[in-house]
Amino acid sequence: MSHKVTVLPGDGIGPEVVAEAMAVLRQAGDIFGFAVDVEEGLVGGASIDAHGKPLTDEVLAMAKSSDAVVLGAMGGPKWDGLDYSIRPERALLALRQELGLFANLRPVKLFAPLARASTLKPEVVEGTDLVVVRELTGGIYFGQPKGVTTEADGSERGVNTLVYTTPEIERIARVAFDAARRRRGRVTSVDKANVLESTELWRKVVTRVRDEEGYGDVELEHVLVDNCAMQLIRDPRQFDVIVTTNMFGDILSDEAAMLTGSIGMLPSASLGGKVGMYEPVHGSAPDIAGQDKANPLATILTVALMLRHSFDQGAAADCIEQAVERVLETGCRTLDIAEGEAAVVGCKEMGERVRQEVTASQAA
Repeated sequence: MSHKVTVLPGDGIGPEVVAEAMAVLRQAGDIFGFAVDVEEGLVGGASIDAHGKPLTDEVLAMAKSSDAVVLGAMGGPKWDGLDYSIRPERALLALRQELGLFANLRPVKLFAPLARASTLKPEVVEGTDLVVVRELTGGIYFGQPKGVTTEADGSERGVNTLVYTTPEIERIARVAFDAARRRRGRVTSVDKANVLESTELWRKVVTRVRDEEGYGDVELEHVLVDNCAMQLIRDPRQFDVIVTTNMFGDILSDEAAMLTGSIGMLPSASLGGKVGMYEPVHGSAPDIAGQDKANPLATILTVALMLRHSFDQGAAADCIEQAVERVLETGCRTLDIAEGEAAVVGCKEMGERVRQEVTASQAA
């Protein structure tokens, strides 16, 4: 069996962490009996430098014709002065929209050896295991009208529109309820219904989907976004599946990342269309790019998500996730999750140690 994967390493540390993740993927293929046909392209700042735009038609066509897309981080100060329409991040939004990826899954699981790497007390974060289901192609990031205009008096006016339709809310709610059924059966829907009419609609539709579409076995609670932000820090173990809007999900998932010790530990999967897209949550970290300091574990865990959701290779995904935990149990750390007397290693060595554990698990 062969899987076609479009790999878009991106900018900053993207190429470094993607290289380690793809090496783990190829190794898993050798062990579990599947092949990976990789086609690589430029995206984001790298594409701007080469082609004058963050996403070319050729790369988009490549992504659409693949079985899955692996995406590294994009952007950096080098391109911050560009017009919004051609900044690196526009490629990410375009890929999500063109591939029909309306659901972003961000698992937030604290590996036990990292309980002391979090800035929160171990007794608060131990046992954290939740998933943020973020609506990805609607809301304030895509709503119209938007932009900056000049008023008659010379002042400027910036507008972004928060808009959701019933079908957009229904489909993301179903993803959340289905995810909860595979986990612990609880959904927390996050909104700001006390002041935003669009999220009052969100609350109403999510409730109706649960009540009228056969999800009565799933527990549902509604939480305002400010309270949710507080509760994530106070008691993260209370959450199972969090479903929320595009902007709220963007913010809350980054907050939740710090429960795991580092944003360098968080994978994500963007689903909904024929082709899934998989990317770590962290940014391009240009300050450490090219220095072998990046943490590749989020990207390696992202590849495990791809194996599970796009390729039906659950055993291979489990193997990779367990290998990551065993490496952490040895005390091996990259700089972002280092603590005490931990052995600090670089990006390449961390990737190599994961591959060693993947091999060892099959030899045992």
